Amino acid sequence: MPQALERAEGGWAWVVLLASMMTQGLTLGFPTCIGIFFTELQHEFQASNSETSWFPSILTAMLHAGGPLCSILVGRFGCRVTVMLGGVLACLGMVASSFCRTLSQLYIAAGFITGLGMCFSFQSTITVLGFYFTRRQAMANALASVGVSLGITLWPLLARYLLEDLGWRGTFLVFGGVFLHCCVCGAILRPVATSMPPETREGPPPPSKTPVPSCLAACGQAVQRHLAFDILWHNAGYRVFTLGVAWMILGFPLPHVFLVPYAMRHGVDEHRAALLISIIGFSNIFLRPMAGLVAGRQDFASHRKYLFSLAVLLNGLTNLVCVVSADFRVLVGYCLVYSVSMSGVGALFFQVLMDIVPMDRFSRALGLCTILESISILVSPPLAGESWEGGLEGGQPDGCFLLDTTNNNFSYVFYMSSFFLISAALFMGGSFCALQKKEEQGRQAEAEAATMQAAPQRTLTVEGTDGSEKRPCTEIMYVTSV
Repeated sequence: MPQALERAEGGWAWVVLLASMMTQGLTLGFPTCIGIFFTELQHEFQASNSETSWFPSILTAMLHAGGPLCSILVGRFGCRVTVMLGGVLACLGMVASSFCRTLSQLYIAAGFITGLGMCFSFQSTITVLGFYFTRRQAMANALASVGVSLGITLWPLLARYLLEDLGWRGTFLVFGGVFLHCCVCGAILRPVATSMPPETREGPPPPSKTPVPSCLAACGQAVQRHLAFDILWHNAGYRVFTLGVAWMILGFPLPHVFLVPYAMRHGVDEHRAALLISIIGFSNIFLRPMAGLVAGRQDFASHRKYLFSLAVLLNGLTNLVCVVSADFRVLVGYCLVYSVSMSGVGALFFQVLMDIVPMDRFSRALGLCTILESISILVSPPLAGESWEGGLEGGQPDGCFLLDTTNNNFSYVFYMSSFFLISAALFMGGSFCALQKKEEQGRQAEAEAATMQAAPQRTLTVEGTDGSEKRPCTEIMYVTSV
């Protein structure tokens, strides 16, 4: 018996929203707790700082780079099966990592398998929100992103508590059970009735005399179909958004990585310095729904991409505050202002992409965008100097390009972050404005052409004032509204 489809914007949509919020907290918030196990993993495997740092790098890269494979699974099996498959993979990866004896085994188990599973879960829940919500789409995306803030706040607390009692192997084993909750969230994602026609599946082509394409050509067509290169080529708005976000990511994660070392280097106590990240995560729990309320208003529906660019610009300008002073009170104020801009970026990111790309192509478009994000995520921290030898206390950066060339001056890291963010915001805002003007000019030209075609000419004969001759006169009827 076929299963009944859920109605969009119905009561079950809010249950799906809660499942999406929980899934984003379990997946996107998880990488923030990996640093707690850094020293334990170093001692266990007798590895250097750079060797150990590959584990969180692979995990974060797979969390974003698995998007195209996720889009294929969503198109073939649907969002529900893909989310549940991601939960199983994440669980298996963490359970297997608790039995690893070498660091390379940890790369494969906890890095590759767990990262791929988390990617399947979080990207599928984002896709299904676009089908369940139409009028309140911006608000739904903002509320779902609150799960990320909850994950950033709760994952480190849980990790530190379990590490003291169970060690890192026991903690990873418990984490495997925690990731099984993604399967529960996936089971909630019932099929939803949409107004868009389902994507037709072509049957086997009839036999023809044309030569069969080579294996290389077939692979190229498959890559173009599933990696959304056709959307990138034909949709100028998506092209601007994707390139701008990839450039923005080069500077966006740097404050999260370097804020605590920067504060401690200027005399802030270790516990107070760690409190700064908690302030950012806790503030976003309340600020992201507010950003969703603003973005969901009909007055801002056509200007959401400009609000996103403005949030990125504010985020870049805020980072300059750290350069002015490293006093703890100043840094607390910085964290609060930074949280405002960060909440705008987090609440509007997926909504702007949904506005630019149709929902039947959203999964593919998100996959290509996240691949470019993963490249930027891998490049950005090493470019600035993520490796921190000897921990936070009295440590020295190891293999850091920018910090090595500036004599360990963390101010240049925030300069670098501001440069990428401000330039990305100006690029996206200016490009979106130029595209909108071009579209308006195109619509105006079409309206003028339609007006000229709709203006029939009728020839009349009018008698001259002297009454001696009659001459033809052309009467033009103007259509003032189309």
